[in-house]
Amino acid sequence: MTQESLSPKIKLYLPIILATSIFMQMLDSTILNTSLPAIAKDLNESPLNMQNAIISYVLTIALLMPISGYLADKFGTKRIFILSLFLFALGSLFCSLSQNLNQLVLSRVLQGVGGSLMTPVGRLTLINSFPKKELVQAMNYAIVPALIGPVLGPLVGGYLVDYFTWHWIFLINIPIALAGIILSIRFLPDYSSEHPELDIRGFLLFGAASFLLSVALEFLGNSFQITPILMSLMAGFLLLYFYYRHAKKQENPIFPLELFQVRTFRVGILGNMITRLGISSVPLLLPLMIQIAYGQSAVVSGWIVAPMALTAMFGKSVVIPILNRIGYRKTLLANTLIIGFLICTLAIPGLGFSIYWHLPLIALLGFFNSIQFTSMNSIAIANLRPYHTSSGNSLVSVNQQLGMGFGIAFGLVVLKLFQGDVRLVQTEIHQSFRYTFLVIGSLTMLSGLVFRRLHVRDGDNLKSIT
Repeated sequence: MTQESLSPKIKLYLPIILATSIFMQMLDSTILNTSLPAIAKDLNESPLNMQNAIISYVLTIALLMPISGYLADKFGTKRIFILSLFLFALGSLFCSLSQNLNQLVLSRVLQGVGGSLMTPVGRLTLINSFPKKELVQAMNYAIVPALIGPVLGPLVGGYLVDYFTWHWIFLINIPIALAGIILSIRFLPDYSSEHPELDIRGFLLFGAASFLLSVALEFLGNSFQITPILMSLMAGFLLLYFYYRHAKKQENPIFPLELFQVRTFRVGILGNMITRLGISSVPLLLPLMIQIAYGQSAVVSGWIVAPMALTAMFGKSVVIPILNRIGYRKTLLANTLIIGFLICTLAIPGLGFSIYWHLPLIALLGFFNSIQFTSMNSIAIANLRPYHTSSGNSLVSVNQQLGMGFGIAFGLVVLKLFQGDVRLVQTEIHQSFRYTFLVIGSLTMLSGLVFRRLHVRDGDNLKSIT
């Protein structure tokens, strides 16, 4: 099947199909956090042990996501995408039926197998289906759930636990997955390609590296046990070095090193990772501050963050005209600076202010985040050759997953450091949050310097004809 043979109806439904998978995955990754105490009580477990239900999912995704491009090329994007939705729905069903923690962890692993394939294979289908000049608009619609999911997750989770039971946080995935499967059977095109045998050694090296780095992130976010953190980080980066040496000799590695010779891909990957250090921590830190420092409920904190989702949807309507007018380099330089400044302004309202002072700030942040994600994701794949599309797209997905994890862990580490500095915060927990927002906001502004490596004309091949 070719781009030219696709009907307008198929092109209309493709972003929607991808959006269902992204929304499920992003919602699921955040909705569980507010529900862990209720699940722990029902399963007669300590809330501290429930972290395994999150870790098992994250690590499964980190281990298997690098192979998503190979599987799509070998067995076809349609078959693998439908399989991923089915596995995710089946894992969700088993999670809701779990009677103990071990069953829940195994069910989350099954969810993770589906989640590791959904987004990269869906996005690969999108990339193969649209000409470059239509791709940004298509990705623009599909990327909105990635912004809405982390915002709605805690809010939806709080309501489901308060007014129903924790089982519904998993059951909610099933109708969404079924809708995605039905639409995929009818409208999803199927792409495959002649692909060499799987680079098993490269997959094991890179997958193990991603796995260990994800372990380190979980330790960073949940404890200050420095020994396992350092050991996991060192082992992860050492395996990445071994993969680099392997890829230099291997004729067809799972992630060719030639990808990094493409400047736009290199800048997109690095910018995505560094910028997410600040962006990814805000949906976690702000609700925490409202609950801990202001003493509000989880539902109230969820509603404070909710405007991010609405303004993100508005942001997608202006990003293409902005990119067409001033280009990717200026857009990303200016937009990253604005996002960093807005994160810093979250530190301004004191305890004497109403919590609703945060509403306009968080609304603006959602708007500019929408522009940022669309621009970064599209520039990363702008100049990839067709034979590098699968591997490049998989690597972008792995990079985003690790970037979000690093961002959340980094925000929590900075917060804990300020909490421990009694002279600076003077036992006022709110001060710790304010200093944390200043640090991550400043870092975000500095991360914009990465995009100076882009040329003024980079991304011109993605500009829509208006």
